[in-house]
Amino acid sequence: MLQCGGRYPDRMFEQPEQLLGLTLYTEAFVVRGDVRTRRRRMSDVLNDAEHEFVVLRDVELIEFGVQRPPIRSQFAQVNFDAILFAVASERIEPTPEMRLNKLAETAFISIPPFSVIGRIHVMPEPDLSLGLDELTARFIPVTDAAFWADLIRVPRRTAPMIAVNHARAQILAPYVEGEGEPAAVPEIVESESAAG
Repeated sequence: MLQCGGRYPDRMFEQPEQLLGLTLYTEAFVVRGDVRTRRRRMSDVLNDAEHEFVVLRDVELIEFGVQRPPIRSQFAQVNFDAILFAVASERIEPTPEMRLNKLAETAFISIPPFSVIGRIHVMPEPDLSLGLDELTARFIPVTDAAFWADLIRVPRRTAPMIAVNHARAQILAPYVEGEGEPAAVPEIVESESAAG
């Protein structure tokens, strides 16, 4: 049934409530926990939030460069301004009705102190700069991503998908892999248990 103005009610596209595991990277901390949501994808959780923060449950807070056990809490409120990027605990494929025809471009993304290499998804435009102009969401999805931070000694890790805070990022595209990457850095693959 249509609402006034011919718009479908938002609840038609909502999923049953679920827990989605997230790992949030800030300048000083890694914050792991679960968010209760009706959204399927991490980028939707972050971009469609009603407030300027996300509330996680069953939280683990790890400070960079400190050799002590993680701080644990039942809940944590994390402000979007503090988040550099987020890593999902598992890959969520878009449903066919949500799929748009986009081009995947390899990009180098600087989110100090982190560096990210991965695939951004832009609308097919005759000039990549026009596609970059259309990246306007609060958090930009990056697939097949690798990230690291030499200054705070975070080794290179990979993840099927991360979401970078657009306000904190510089996106260089297209990027030719091998230019500016760290040499012979061991790779750590984010897994479900490690990422959420």
